[in-house]
Amino acid sequence: MNHKIAGILAIACVVVISWLALPLVKQQKNDVQPLYWVAPMDDSYRRDKPGKSPMGMDLIPVYANSEQSSETQSSGEIMISPRVQHNMGVKFAYADVGRLKFNITALGMVAYNEDYLIHIHPRVEGWIETLYVKTEGEKITRGQKLYTLYSPQLVNAQEEYVIALKRADKRLIESARARLKALHLSDDFLAELEKTQNISPSVTFYAPQNGVVEHLSVREGFFIQPGTTVLSIASLDSVWVEVDVFEQDANNVFIGQKASITLDYMPGEVWHGEVDYIYPELNPVTRTLTLRITLQNRHQLFKPNMFANVTLHGHSDLPVLRIPYQALIQTQSQERVVLADDMGNFKSVEVVSGRRDDHYVEIIDGLLPDDKVVVSAQFLIDSESSKSADFSRMSEPDNQATVKGVIEAISLPDKITIHRDAIEKWGRVEATVDFVVSPHIDLSTFKVNDTVEFTFVVTQQFTIVDIKHAHSTHNASKGVLHEGMGHD
Repeated sequence: MNHKIAGILAIACVVVISWLALPLVKQQKNDVQPLYWVAPMDDSYRRDKPGKSPMGMDLIPVYANSEQSSETQSSGEIMISPRVQHNMGVKFAYADVGRLKFNITALGMVAYNEDYLIHIHPRVEGWIETLYVKTEGEKITRGQKLYTLYSPQLVNAQEEYVIALKRADKRLIESARARLKALHLSDDFLAELEKTQNISPSVTFYAPQNGVVEHLSVREGFFIQPGTTVLSIASLDSVWVEVDVFEQDANNVFIGQKASITLDYMPGEVWHGEVDYIYPELNPVTRTLTLRITLQNRHQLFKPNMFANVTLHGHSDLPVLRIPYQALIQTQSQERVVLADDMGNFKSVEVVSGRRDDHYVEIIDGLLPDDKVVVSAQFLIDSESSKSADFSRMSEPDNQATVKGVIEAISLPDKITIHRDAIEKWGRVEATVDFVVSPHIDLSTFKVNDTVEFTFVVTQQFTIVDIKHAHSTHNASKGVLHEGMGHD
């Protein structure tokens, strides 16, 4: 009987406890219910139940409890559960230190190498009796006949030479011969004149090099005089590729820069050269800078006025702090990225970007090495975070501190001694500390006695990951404590 009474009392207690706990259970259930559902691409589209956005995408739940899937926290920080992150396709990358590779693609034009371009001018006036070259582009070989010229001045010069030979006056012979040489008469012609002493009314001139006729401005019977360009001969053994790059890329080209060149009419073939000259001014019409690449053209595959596809290869002189360019969110007035931590917290922070290449963008301010950034679905997170964000950084990790100090010594390229202020969160008094500087920081812009604000991390050594000039608010009285590497 007593056992039956005890059993009945136990059942009654369970029922009472369950009834009393029912409101708590109900409250806990309510806590995990979303406040509303929002469209991934438009946070102004909200509904009180699941569904589809106008673009056909599943609505995302927004929760009131910061321990659940998604919530707007103070200063624009939000939390997203791993499940929702997976559904949104969130992907991450880390800010790292490295060089930017500037591969500039541009259009080039093949031109004659003007170092091997010869212009043929007469040194006397006269008439062209015979023209052996008929068209531009005609191939020329060294020693080939170009034209025959009748000139009274050449006749007079020959007569003086013959008279000097007959008188056997050595001084007159040398003078007359020098005059004929100055008028571009060949050694063979002078030897024949000296041997026969027969004056030629017409003189033939010959090609001084191999090449092609780049310009032809005369015909038979033309009267020419000094200053007249009879023709121009260009060598095709070497050519110029003149490349126009946009003004925004002008700072990324330099003498000696490697280049790859391809031609549309020979797919699969790649030629390699380097920039040997950069023109000093921009084209005022196209706003482009012209640079030049010299290529050997022994098989004469490159033809003048032919288009060439040029890729210029380069990299930043110093390592920089960089992130994948997909992570950067750009608006008309601001640049920002979405920072993440390992607890599922996200926050939009303002950054200042610099140069970029095909994969990365330089971050000048706003991030530190090893910061975790979102590279996929960041626009969805940013739209929710930006509602109340102050665009400041997330809280510093325990092994990181930001403090002001005065530079006491610099040892390039990566050592610096700073008398820093006290660090309250670690309970550390002000001290003089030796630091190693991250490779992306250029210490040449700082000098001893500069007041700086810097961020450093403590691992096996003290490493400064960010530093900038600051207004002098540092305590002028230095402590006597001097801390070495690894004891801060």
